[in-house]
Amino acid sequence: MKIAILGTGMVGETLGSKLVALGHEVRMGSRTPDNAKAAAWVKKAGGKASQGTFRDAAWFAELLFNCTLGNASLEVLKSAGEDALRGKVLVDVSNPLDFTKGMPPVLSTPPDDSLGEQLQRAFPSLKVVKALNTMNCEVMVDPSRVPGDHDVFVSGNDVDAKARVKQLLTEGFGWKHVIDLGDITTARGTEAFLPLWLRLWGTLRTGDFNIHVVKR
Repeated sequence: MKIAILGTGMVGETLGSKLVALGHEVRMGSRTPDNAKAAAWVKKAGGKASQGTFRDAAWFAELLFNCTLGNASLEVLKSAGEDALRGKVLVDVSNPLDFTKGMPPVLSTPPDDSLGEQLQRAFPSLKVVKALNTMNCEVMVDPSRVPGDHDVFVSGNDVDAKARVKQLLTEGFGWKHVIDLGDITTARGTEAFLPLWLRLWGTLRTGDFNIHVVKR
């Protein structure tokens, strides 16, 4: 596939590198066409990697990953343009974290909303699938870093879009346990997990952990 990575941070670089390794063409989008971090990633990732603006990346791709900071995600998608996003699948891995009061951050969304829902409302023709936002980026692309059974969640309104994302998660990234929570409103639950994830990270002193749901 042709895939866009929106964002040049550690999450975007990790996902982009894995996707290139799987044989996909990946364009990393940023605010400027010559972003230094994106250029360094392209040089390292090889021939199937490229860079451009957020709009360039959106036009290029059939599937996109939102790896931007949660408080910037809406602005980023607006700069990409609704015409470039229309009908495409967006995997939203970001979280609405507010760092204005220091660490640990708090959620910037109210209990009856989520960033995933905000993106879907702002771009109704976009097929938003919330996934991978409950773990460290290295675990996202290599679940075997954590021994035993553990889970990844997906939320979204479009059944076909979720099926496409699930296929990438299982066949591409190696996930064995994908739990479909339902429509995009269920992203409230996975985003609300972040305060606990941050406390666990602080206690365990590693990002190589995840959660597993066990039922009778």
